[in-house]
Amino acid sequence: MIAYLDCFSGISGDMLLGAIVDAGVPVERLAKELSRLPVRGYELTAGHVKRASIRATKVDVVIKDGGRRETGDRRFRDIKKIIESSSLPEPLRQKGLAIFRRLFEAEARVHGGRYDRVYLHELGAVDCIVDIFGTLIGLDMLGIETLYSSPLNLGSGTIKTHHGLLPVPAPATVELLKDKPVYASGISFELTTPTGAALVSSLARGFGPVPEMHISKIGTGAGAADFREQPNVLRIFIGSRVQGDDCGISVIETNIDDMNPQVYEYVMDKLFSAGALDVFLTQIIMKKGRPGIKLTVLCSEDRRDDLIDIILRETTSIGLRFYRAGRKTLPRGIKSVETKFGAVNVKVIQPGGRNRRISVEYEDCKRIAERLDVPLTEVMKILNSL
Repeated sequence: MIAYLDCFSGISGDMLLGAIVDAGVPVERLAKELSRLPVRGYELTAGHVKRASIRATKVDVVIKDGGRRETGDRRFRDIKKIIESSSLPEPLRQKGLAIFRRLFEAEARVHGGRYDRVYLHELGAVDCIVDIFGTLIGLDMLGIETLYSSPLNLGSGTIKTHHGLLPVPAPATVELLKDKPVYASGISFELTTPTGAALVSSLARGFGPVPEMHISKIGTGAGAADFREQPNVLRIFIGSRVQGDDCGISVIETNIDDMNPQVYEYVMDKLFSAGALDVFLTQIIMKKGRPGIKLTVLCSEDRRDDLIDIILRETTSIGLRFYRAGRKTLPRGIKSVETKFGAVNVKVIQPGGRNRRISVEYEDCKRIAERLDVPLTEVMKILNSL
């Protein structure tokens, strides 16, 4: 299952938690799983509200009198102790710890000092712990394997904090969203909070338009404020990736004219190992008549960002472009057949309404030619005539 976050009114921890509950996770079950964290003195509530005529679910963390002592300032070691003392599954503990570390590191860069010495004030409260682990638990309950997000609406204006009056977006929010697509629609309010920024930037595989998917569930979570300009809600679309003939891909391209040609083989191997569907080189003429190479990579959308990182790290490219493209494929499969050379793998392609085509795998042909010391072209001719 994949999911897409529509953050047209920003994102906060309680909005995301509300969207997850609205998508079908019972709040009672969520509360039961959260009780595996050694955090007490709060109650998790959920109810339906309207935001500019849109129905949504509002989730609140209500601090009880006995839980006031839980909401004080915390250092990273305090959060780490809480997480490690929990009985949650190890993958969830590690994800939560990584998100909190990013929060502390962002605060440290903004205010100075080391991440393990700064305090989280608003972020260190019980509701932040519940928002982050409630989100991780909820996404796991929904079976979400890959998460995507729209560009993030940050809001504008100022906000009162422990440090005094700060601009919106908060400095920690900006730190957490470096290299992510953001914008401001003009609403004077903190639409994207540090907690929301930490969650989406840590969990989302990519940012952009809705990926090609079959939507099966929609959840709508409400923020605390109610605006006239637009609904203050966050939507989550849940479903399956479009497969087969309707599958779309990402195309990544970059022009290179200053790299040792020997490096291309290494880069191509790295890209294929990281999930590229295809990688190819095209000779081009660049500005001032310089010969160059256009490196093109085809991949699924969920692999795009990882492959972009490889290109920018392993080549001399200082920029690239990417776009979505449609793709139509024929049904195909690999089967093993017995030949006079032994078992070989063949690709069976079945065009619609036409005779099937068979293509012998090149690596098998190469292996046979080397083993028998016969010309590769002879082996390929014999096997392709099967």
